[in-house]
Amino acid sequence: MCGICYNDVNSNLPEKRSSANIMNDKNVQRSRVLYIIEAALEYFISILVSGSYLATLTTHLGISDGLTGVISSFISLGCLFQLLSVFLKRPRVKGTVIALSVLNQLLFLLLFLIPLAGGDKQIKIAVFMTAIFVAYLIYNSVHPLKVNWLMGLVEDKKRGVFTSQKEIVSLLSGMIFSFAAGSLIDYYKAEGKIETAFILCGVTIFVLTVLHTLTMLFSVEISVESKETAKTNPIREMLGTLKDKTVVKVTILFVIWHIASSSATPFYGTYLIKELGFSLQFVSILSIVYSLVRASVSTFWGRYADKNSFASMVRLCLGIAGIGFLVNVFTVPSNGAVFYTIYYALYAIAMGGINSALTNLVFDYVAPETRSNALAVSQAVSGVVGFLTTLVVSGLVTHIQESGNTLFGMSVYAQQVVSALAFVFTMAAAAYVTLVIIPVKGTKK
Repeated sequence: MCGICYNDVNSNLPEKRSSANIMNDKNVQRSRVLYIIEAALEYFISILVSGSYLATLTTHLGISDGLTGVISSFISLGCLFQLLSVFLKRPRVKGTVIALSVLNQLLFLLLFLIPLAGGDKQIKIAVFMTAIFVAYLIYNSVHPLKVNWLMGLVEDKKRGVFTSQKEIVSLLSGMIFSFAAGSLIDYYKAEGKIETAFILCGVTIFVLTVLHTLTMLFSVEISVESKETAKTNPIREMLGTLKDKTVVKVTILFVIWHIASSSATPFYGTYLIKELGFSLQFVSILSIVYSLVRASVSTFWGRYADKNSFASMVRLCLGIAGIGFLVNVFTVPSNGAVFYTIYYALYAIAMGGINSALTNLVFDYVAPETRSNALAVSQAVSGVVGFLTTLVVSGLVTHIQESGNTLFGMSVYAQQVVSALAFVFTMAAAAYVTLVIIPVKGTKK
């Protein structure tokens, strides 16, 4: 039998209490608020070390576009390292999560200091590559444990609304933070003082790291202890997770969805700028609209999931995403501004539910002591499959473009074809939820 243990450094509460009493405790309620803040602060740091911000750093260091692409691909593959979380698993993970999170974020800070250092260019590039590699390895290794710890502070019937609240805060505050950070870097870059911008970004990450650490330090921990799992060898434990039929079924859903999204969305960026001819200003407006739409529907999806189920919610969201991809099958330069905006709005509505639903499905279907392992397996496997999907589809995209935007004698843009692929796999994912995932709920003990 599993016992729920409550650990709070700021109180003398008894070690064992009923689940209902624990969830209503003021320290746990405070910790849920801190979790929302923690997620936003972590999101701010991730903004500064990805996308155009990462490209600014690599460009200044003289790293080629090709190598920058490899770095970006590695980031997307980082989820593979979540499998390492099994070696860090223990009844109480708070201390481990905090220590490794601080190390991870200090390595991100180092990325902004490396361009300021003197010395050989190749050495600086090697140190930069090593730092970002280790940073993401640590982040992904500890991530499942952190999610399992902090989401364990939320009542099952309220996880949908809570997740939506967390996402809304991160999205809206992230919009403001990203705009401010981008404006700051653009200003100093225009003044020829890009290194000053790097210093300010480094200071910002340091402050965010301190605040992020404090949110976790003042959060309590509810750990699930099991005599059976306490003595389990990590390798044997992970193999046991892979043999769990429920975990496999949920992982397959992750995989199908990642195949769908990875077959199309990575190729939309160039489509907007080249074939559709969008200005960067219009692309920025689309990003703002996306965030606002996604934030506006998050609470609705959360309430829907709490009332019905996360399985029902993700099926509906997948259907909406599929319609969005279908719209892009017909998106061409003559209607691009209208059709792509419709697609992006539909995709925002769908993603307002899909991301949280996939994680929460693990909490719905998997036993507490297995959840962190199940999260690691499902995200690692689907991440690798998604990456391989993009590599395979990129060959098709190149073939169509080199053939003068034709396929089987028909005049068509490559992104229209990959949108059709995404539509097929997205609808397959929705059907999988109906035929496989939803029936599992009735068999869960």
